[in-house]
Amino acid sequence: QVHLVESGGGLVQAGGSLRLSCAASGRIFNIYAMGWFRRAPGEEREFVAAVKPTGTSTAYADSVKGRFTISRDNGKNTVYLQMNSLKPEDTAVYYCNTITWATGSPREDVWGQGTQVTVSS
Repeated sequence: QVHLVESGGGLVQAGGSLRLSCAASGRIFNIYAMGWFRRAPGEEREFVAAVKPTGTSTAYADSVKGRFTISRDNGKNTVYLQMNSLKPEDTAVYYCNTITWATGSPREDVWGQGTQVTVSS
C-alpha cells in the first residue's frame, strides 16, 4: 500500500495559479499510474488528471484540460498538479491516489487528508 500526503493548496484569485504536490511512501511508487481527484462542497469526488508510471502519458478531465498539468518525479516519489487560470468552480479539496488507467478510478478506497484549494472570484 502507498501512503500519500497532499500539499500546496491555498486561497487564490480567479486567474491565478497553484502547484499541488503529493508525496508517496513505499518503494513501489513507480509501478503505479497516479491520479488527482477533487471533491467540491456537496459534490461527489471526481477525477481530475492521471499520469502513467513512466510519466510519458497523461489524461485530463474536460473541465481542466489546457489549464492543469500533471507530472511526476519517481526519484522523489512525488506527483504534481500545476493549476493555471484557476476558476471559482475549481474550489475543492484535492486528493491524489493510485489509479486504474483504463477506468480512471482509484485503485484503493484509501485517501489522504487532501489539500484545500479555494478560488475567489
